[in-house]
Amino acid sequence: MLYWKKLSQKERQERIQEALTENVNFTLDTSLGYPASKLDGKVYNDEASFLADAPTLQTYVANPNHIGCHTLGTSEKAFKGTQEIEREVLNVLAADIFKAEPDSFDGYIAPGGTEANIQAIWMYRNYFMYKHSAKPHEIAILASEDTHYSIPKASNLLMLDWFKIPVDFKTREIDFFSLETIIIKAKESGKKYFIVVSNMGTTMFGSIDNPNDYIQVLEKHKLPYKIHVDGAYGGFIYPFSNKESDLNFENPKISSITIDAHKMLQAPYGTGVFLCRKGLIENVLTKEAEYVEGMDLTLCGSRSGSNAVAVWMILFTYGPFGWCEKVRVLQMRTQWLCDQLDALNVAYYREPFMNIVTIQSQFITESLVKKFDLVPQKHNGDNSWYKIVIMDHVEVDHLSTFITDLKESLYAEKIITNEI
Repeated sequence: MLYWKKLSQKERQERIQEALTENVNFTLDTSLGYPASKLDGKVYNDEASFLADAPTLQTYVANPNHIGCHTLGTSEKAFKGTQEIEREVLNVLAADIFKAEPDSFDGYIAPGGTEANIQAIWMYRNYFMYKHSAKPHEIAILASEDTHYSIPKASNLLMLDWFKIPVDFKTREIDFFSLETIIIKAKESGKKYFIVVSNMGTTMFGSIDNPNDYIQVLEKHKLPYKIHVDGAYGGFIYPFSNKESDLNFENPKISSITIDAHKMLQAPYGTGVFLCRKGLIENVLTKEAEYVEGMDLTLCGSRSGSNAVAVWMILFTYGPFGWCEKVRVLQMRTQWLCDQLDALNVAYYREPFMNIVTIQSQFITESLVKKFDLVPQKHNGDNSWYKIVIMDHVEVDHLSTFITDLKESLYAEKIITNEI
């Protein structure tokens, strides 16, 4: 690990204090030009004693604006201290977790994975338009039917067609033959450039797409493409549970990655991360943002620096070994649940390196759904699956209670069936 290490509480507090000292202090400094200030002191008491031991809350009250992209060019000097904290976070994520070479990437802490995914598709749309003189109707999005709803949202916003790739019902793997058929038809209809979204942990199933399926077909038909990995859910577990994963920047075909810190990492909502290779993010430079130092290369514009500090605090509290240990515990709990379901002959899907177990709906009663807050695949229409996510608060005792109730419901159903 080049950048990631475990720090003591004192070291973490001192580092954040140092960063805040380098930022503008709206209480003490004569800062007349910024349309910003600290949080309203009549509502948020910045002299509260507990803030001394709460660096993230201190940053929240100080209210730094991290507008722009701090891995490229200049940024607003008023917030240079916490901008450096953001760069430290991005170094850990890009270099230490996703195996990028130092200084070979750009990125920012976004207000959630939805924006980060839209940022990627916006960036690639513009890349094909600027570098290849592509027309918008010649650019298409490829993503599986299990992909996150942010992709059809991006399709709508950016006026790009999305081609939904079917997956196998049981394995959730991309249907390779349907993929090729869809790409051939897309090419025949005038599509020349493709933006691929490859999932690292789908929201419903935790399933992992194989980007080589897309690569093989697109290169066979000599079609230009860019690959974005949506690791909004899986980004903080899959690289640690599957050491052989090539869903990272060592894979030369992958150009960008989204991760959500407000899921597995338990950072406050909304905290997403967008990472991409150098030479791409300039395609979304907003030249009209002339009053912003360095201008702006992000979809959101102004964003809170406290989100970056929150992620930094979590990463440097655990360190790489502490985080690996946490992932292993969640994997063990997930495997325990799967073992119990196997013993009951209950059909489910689980990606072996993930912590989501999705159970076929015929095994789940309405009372189980209500008691355990199980999430359906669809709230409206036919629903085939319910998912359980083994997060940090979900202990084996909770899972054991679920299994006990599941056994009772299956036993009751068996009696009713036999009587009929």
